[in-house]
Amino acid sequence: MSHGASLWVKIPNVSIWYGLDRVPHNLEGAAVTIGVFDGVHRGHQELINRAVAKAKELGVPAVMFTFDPHPTVVFQPESVPKLLGTVEERAQLAMDLGIDHVVVQAFTPEIASWSPEEYIDRALLDTLRAKHVVVGENFTFGHKASGTPDTLREVSQRRDFTVDVVPLLSEDDHTVCSTWIRQRIAEGDMESATEALGRPFSVEGVVTHGAGRGGRALGFPTANLYFPDIYALPSDGVYAGYLEILPNQAELSHQGLSDKVGTMPVGTKLPAAISVGTNPTFGHEPRSVESFVLDHEADLYDFEVRVSFVSRIRGQEKYDSLDELIAAIDRDVAATRKAVLG
Repeated sequence: MSHGASLWVKIPNVSIWYGLDRVPHNLEGAAVTIGVFDGVHRGHQELINRAVAKAKELGVPAVMFTFDPHPTVVFQPESVPKLLGTVEERAQLAMDLGIDHVVVQAFTPEIASWSPEEYIDRALLDTLRAKHVVVGENFTFGHKASGTPDTLREVSQRRDFTVDVVPLLSEDDHTVCSTWIRQRIAEGDMESATEALGRPFSVEGVVTHGAGRGGRALGFPTANLYFPDIYALPSDGVYAGYLEILPNQAELSHQGLSDKVGTMPVGTKLPAAISVGTNPTFGHEPRSVESFVLDHEADLYDFEVRVSFVSRIRGQEKYDSLDELIAAIDRDVAATRKAVLG
């Protein structure tokens, strides 16, 4: 998971502005949805869909206004949640739903000190030229979270914008929210996470060199990813899922892609047995995500990939010999094949 440091980033068909001060002055109206949107789950998707629909109706861009780092860094630094993805992944998911622009604002003590009306004036009206604002019913903003959807409605009656307040998405005994999804992922309950997200939980990163024993000693070469501790990962164990090579235009234009990735097609989800953990059989190592792709061989070093988790096969175990480990991996591959291919 890489985090862009530039002030403006263009990814396919979507622009990201890092900071309100980077929004072009010629933005003429927008339908804006506001929130952290961590994970872009099904509840978030409803906000985005409504903003996109209203933008089309008004003939203005659809804008997602989000924050990075997570606001709890300011409010509760001792309990910052693990993130379900990078802000760039957030933006890409929003773009897939029709968002035109994403504004990523650093959440700082200064912004936290703005009064609700100052927040509306400076962010929504003066900068984003909002004609319509979409928020969830639990949305708060401004100094000490004193602004609510009712505040937005009240101000909108004397200013030139409208407000859409979206009810929370409730199912069975829970509300679909990022916190609930984090808990399911931490438990390895990937099926519940998939249901709430509307897609399998996934991580993205650049394949790096591991210990090198996967192919050499075990006969199961893996694509290894390492992540900072700020990101959510499933509990240690083995999972059935998919690996997908993400196209990197700079790399594709300068290298012989077909030679490097062998039989592995770019942009296709390939079944993979995925290990999350510290490799206790080898004395514990940095926590990693290691993917063995079924029925394909490739040198994926330095390629950006997405690893998606479908179901948990077993927990992490320590084995007394390589033979025991290899036998366990054979069983994992068979279980993966059954889980994702039937």
